[in-house]
Amino acid sequence: MSRIQPLSPETSRRMAKVRQKGANAEIALRSELYRRGLRYRVDYEVLKKPRRVADVAFPGLKIAIFVDGCFWHGCPEHATWPKQNAEFWRQKIEANRHRDADTNSRLLDAGWTVLRFWEHESPIRAAETVAQTVAMAKAKRCTSPVANEKN
Repeated sequence: MSRIQPLSPETSRRMAKVRQKGANAEIALRSELYRRGLRYRVDYEVLKKPRRVADVAFPGLKIAIFVDGCFWHGCPEHATWPKQNAEFWRQKIEANRHRDADTNSRLLDAGWTVLRFWEHESPIRAAETVAQTVAMAKAKRCTSPVANEKN
């Protein structure tokens, strides 16, 4: 299958300017997590090959968090399918979805907990979910037989 190119050089320039990191939804979630006293790593490499980077991570607890943009990841509620150069965009968004599923699978196989939020979701609710997941992981770590042997 041949790779479909963006509509024009101008479209390519606009796409190149789109922020890859630090989107508003991501920053809002990080601010809420910080406000709750949680400390985390940003843009943390959770897999080496293929290289995958979590938006937020708690490496010691093996928790990876991704904040997915509605357009770029094909949100079932808010995604729009462009009419111009539709095949290019469909392939691009479907490739993102495939990579997301692959990332989830690889991380789960490696013992990570994966949390994904859409950009339209409330950062307060997302932070509540993250805080609960972190608390459960910490409690589990404290009650594991291996942890008790070290004490």
